[in-house]
Order: sequence, then structure tokens, then C-alpha cells
Amino acid sequence: MGRKRKHGETEAPALAKKDDSAPERPKRTLLGWKDKKEEDGEESKTTSGFRNKEKVLVTCSRRINYRYRHLMLNIVSLLPHCKKDSKVEAKSSKGATLNELVELKGSSSCLFFECRKHKDLYLWMVKSPGGPSVKFLVNAVHTMEELKLTGNHLKGSRPLLTFSSNFDKDVHWKLLKEMLTQIFGIPKEHRKSKPYHDHVFVFSIVDDHIWFRNYQISVPHNESDKIARGGLDKMTLIEVGPRFCLNPIKIFGGSFGGPTLYENPFYVSPNQIRALEKKNKAGKFAKKIKAKTRRKMHELSNPLEPDEFADMWKDDE
Repeated sequence: MGRKRKHGETEAPALAKKDDSAPERPKRTLLGWKDKKEEDGEESKTTSGFRNKEKVLVTCSRRINYRYRHLMLNIVSLLPHCKKDSKVEAKSSKGATLNELVELKGSSSCLFFECRKHKDLYLWMVKSPGGPSVKFLVNAVHTMEELKLTGNHLKGSRPLLTFSSNFDKDVHWKLLKEMLTQIFGIPKEHRKSKPYHDHVFVFSIVDDHIWFRNYQISVPHNESDKIARGGLDKMTLIEVGPRFCLNPIKIFGGSFGGPTLYENPFYVSPNQIRALEKKNKAGKFAKKIKAKTRRKMHELSNPLEPDEFADMWKDDE
């Protein structure tokens, strides 16, 4: 029989075998070989950084005028990060309907074109669901098809946003500047946008109105005329369109409503302007009637003396 081993005579633990397999091959990309450490570093950068996921819902009310509809389509063509939806009935309950639409479409902002009496266009600029929201009266509308300007730029390219210095004057202008920046600024690396800056959106305040212009940045493109970076003296701006003017009416604290944060004291509604024009026209007619009655009263109070030669040439019967 074999002798039992003592407890102290146990075998030494086997040494761990060396890994003789080949190291993991780095990933090949279009720009060369990429190491795993570099990939991990890039992933951590992308996850930690802020990514703009702004989406804008653009819609309009029923019975909208054709010119205003063309303006809406021009804005849709300028904003690749927007979603166009079917028309919405402009009733008192439109706020709840539009908030639900914005949520269903996964959008964070909304541009709602509301037409009244086939004449007046109102623009709602809304941040959903928490607000704020601004109501504008749109004036001086000129679409791209109507202007036929010579400017042209790439569809889906990202614009440069420029604001006049008046936007830093008051608090409500600062709020409007921030909303315009978020809605009209196209997110970087958006799937429908192109990574070029070849046009400029200009927002300027004149007479408490916001005027919008869109310009193409024209650069000489011949081989001999290529300009160095920073050579702005050879760049020119060519207007593309559309043009419109925004007159702010009210700023609300919520989405499509809520407490009033600001009210424009200089705003006069188009209905009041038309009523004054009618009154002036009616005043002209009333002046004519008064002049006629005054003339008749003058003739009655000052009758002409009978002419002694009136019957001179009449034949005596």
C-alpha cells in the first residue's frame, strides 16, 4: 500500500501559463489605424460633451393665404432640423393641440403661422413644454419666389447668426435673441445638415421691430483668386431671401399661454388701423355732405335779384 502524504508535502502551485496569443489588432479606419485606448478616449469625450438635439415643428392654421404659405415653406427649406406638419384649426384650444403635436413629433420648439381674415399673419415662437412663448405680428412679407434675387446657397448648410447691438439693451430683447438663436441655429453634425457656413441670417431691430434678412457669403472660387483665411475684404454678401418683419406683441411664461411676461405698449392691432382708415374715409364723405348743405343754405339766405333783361328777347305773345 502506498504511503499517505503528509500535509506539509503538498505540491507547489503550478505557475500560470504565459499568454502566447497575438495582441489584439487595432481597428482600421479611413484615417488610418486606431488604437483601442484612443477609441475609449473619444467615447468618453463624446459622452461627456453637450450635444444639441434641437428640433423645430413648423405648422400653420387653416385658410392661410398663399403668400404666407410660401413664406412658411421658405423657412422650412432654410431649417433642415425642422419638421413640417399638417394644418391646425386656429381655435381657442389650439394651444393644447399644438403642445400634444410637439410632444408626439419629439420636438423642443414650434413655429406656428396663424392667419386671420385672410390678411393678418401672426407667428407663435414657442419653447415646449415649459415655455416661454412669443406672439409676433408679421409684416413686410417677401418670399424667395417673389423677390427673384441673384443670391444662392447650399440647401441644408449651417448659417451664421448675426444680431444688432440693440438686442443687449433690454431684458425682453435678450430673451428674444436667445430664442432666435436656439430655433434658427442648426445643430452641429445634424444628419440633414451640411458642415458648411455659406450664408448669414441677419436679425436687426429698427423701430422696435425685428427685421430678418438672409445673405449668401460669396467668395472668389477661381484658382488664381483664392483668398487666404481671414481675407474678409474680398468676401461679399448677396441677398437670397425671404424677407419679413416681426412686431412683438406679448411674451408668455408658458407654452402657447401662461402669465404675461412682457406686453408691447406701442402695438396697434391691424383691426384698429383698418377701423381708423374707414373712419377717415367716412370723414371725407361727411365733409362733402356738409359742404353741399352749407352751399344750399347760403343760396337760400342770399337769393339773387331778378334780372331786368331776362325777358328781353322773348317774343311777346
